[in-house]
Amino acid sequence: MSDKLMSDLKILITEEEIKNKIKSLAKDVENVFEKDEDIYVICVLKGSVMFCADFVKQFNHNIQMEFIRISSYGNETKSTNNLQAIDLTLPNLNNKNVLIVEDIIDTGLTARFLTDMFKIKHQPKKLVFVSLLNKKCARQVNIEPDFYGFEIEDKFVVGYGLDYKGYFRNLPYIAYFPQ
Repeated sequence: MSDKLMSDLKILITEEEIKNKIKSLAKDVENVFEKDEDIYVICVLKGSVMFCADFVKQFNHNIQMEFIRISSYGNETKSTNNLQAIDLTLPNLNNKNVLIVEDIIDTGLTARFLTDMFKIKHQPKKLVFVSLLNKKCARQVNIEPDFYGFEIEDKFVVGYGLDYKGYFRNLPYIAYFPQ
């Protein structure tokens, strides 16, 4: 990736803002579950890996982590509206507490697919959906996460797990390319 492209990035959410939000968000989400209840944390790869790792470090519950892989962007800067379920292998989650951790909800298509799949196929005891970013202005279906960190405008964002053609995931902040 060119240095020019990297230098064009504008920071939208700083590393410090992310850290502070994750701490408060984890406390809010944790209060939804009883103290002695186990939680199956479902990390939606690849974009959510940074958020999920930092998020679960703030939990005082017993957790088990599972990973699924879905893509709706490919190499584009807007959702293709074509979900690719790359790996949905999960244990039996019937009557278990499930927490889906996502990086961003924009069109809502992935969120709708996941919540419907879990409710129908796994029938969890409790299903909670948390997303670091919520891009309500891009929503195509009526769905909202139970919890989210930041509401953002209609910008293509990278960093902190989010990518452009596989690059920029390692940035400790969230940035965008100015139009």
